[in-house]
Amino acid sequence: MKAFLLAAALSLGCGAVGAHSASDAYLTLTVARTGTSGISIHGQWDVALRDLDFVLNLDDDGNGQITWGELKHHQAAIERYVYAHLEFSGQPGHPCSMKPVRQLLDGHADGAYAALFFDVNCPRAIKSLNMKYTLFFTVDPSHRGIFVMHSGDNISTAVLSPKNTDIALSLD
Repeated sequence: MKAFLLAAALSLGCGAVGAHSASDAYLTLTVARTGTSGISIHGQWDVALRDLDFVLNLDDDGNGQITWGELKHHQAAIERYVYAHLEFSGQPGHPCSMKPVRQLLDGHADGAYAALFFDVNCPRAIKSLNMKYTLFFTVDPSHRGIFVMHSGDNISTAVLSPKNTDIALSLD
């Protein structure tokens, strides 16, 4: 009888283990026409605080909760880390730059996210945009970037992974 109770307790205990949330980030680009040949590109990148904490140690006091003060304290480090893993370019040889606009906090069903807003600036009018995304792939190959681009009436989507890091985007 003791062996049965022990086996039952062990099997129940295994079911109580919490599920690990997948490492996801949400990247949205909005392309807008500005005049006859110009475009403006605005982005929002929502990155899970739990993932950022893993690589940047945001929880300064180690209490398991990231406060607004801790987030503000690490804002520059978050921007450096995140923006180092996203690149844009126009036609070959025409790199585009990213200009951070602001950083806020956003909530998703699985927790809190840093919401980074930015603009993409390209040196000349372009008809296509190449994007390279590598966030967290070296520390978590199961990470996925959920990508959506709005351009006029068109919507493009993609799931970014270690095997799908480069995307060519038509801006027409």
